[in-house]
Formats: sequence, C-alpha cells, structure tokens
Amino acid sequence: MTFQNRFKIVFAGLALTAVSACGLAKPEALTPEAQAKTTEERRETIWDIFNNSNPDVSVSVNRFIWNASLEVLNFMPIESVDPFTGVIVMGYGTPPGGNRAYRATVYVKDPALEARSLIVALQGKNGRPVSASTQRAIEDAILSRARQLRIQDGKL
Repeated sequence: MTFQNRFKIVFAGLALTAVSACGLAKPEALTPEAQAKTTEERRETIWDIFNNSNPDVSVSVNRFIWNASLEVLNFMPIESVDPFTGVIVMGYGTPPGGNRAYRATVYVKDPALEARSLIVALQGKNGRPVSASTQRAIEDAILSRARQLRIQDGKL
C-alpha cells in the first residue's frame, strides 16, 4: 500500500469521525421547554440588528443613508440586503414618470452622514452604466433624504 493510499484512508476515517461527532447534540434530545426556548431565540428579523443592545454585534453603516436609499429607490425591487457590509442590491425598475428601467447597487461604507459614505452604481437594461450626471442625481437625492431623516429624528 502506497503512502498516498494510506493518507486517503486515514483522511477518510478522520472525516467520518468529524461528521459523526457533529450529530451529538440532536434537537430530539432536548426537552419540549428547551426546544420552544431555542425556537423563540431564533425568531429574529434583519431589523433587530439596528436596535441591538449587545455591544458585540454592530452595524457600521449610517441608518439614515440606509433608509433614505430604500425610500428613494423604492420603485426597484430589493434583491438582497446586507446591513453588515452595507450593500443593497436592487433589481430592474422604472422610475415614476420615466420610460427606462434601471437596476442599482448601493454601498453604504461608513457610519458618517457624509457623501463619501455612499456609493451608488446604476445600470440600464442594456447592461451599461448610466451617465455620471444621473448617478450623481440619485446620490444627491439619497443624501438629501438622509439629512431630512436625521432632522426628523431630532437627535441633533
């Protein structure tokens, strides 16, 4: 038996041992009260991270820019959101009164309410990026709305 064959056998044995060890804590072994508690603990929404009092879990995006992005681009369907990295991916949508469909990716990269905290990438149906002036107009609309939300919040 060659060294490679021995290595494969040992590796396969270790892999089987590791996989079988993962099944030690089965949910069936828990009492009904413990199962209900673990089910209740898992009932969280993505929005709970913004209202979290645990200092170990933090989101490093500006909530005003985040909410303003969702409001300004509400004509586009949301494909995915990740508040931990600050990325919002939206599908194709036509703005009210417009005739061209766009899709957007929004990146909120800083917790500060500043223009450098926001990057918006817009794309037309043809797959090409939109003009710089259109992109700047969307960014300005998001930042203006974010400032309005900050003023409404009253924590100045």
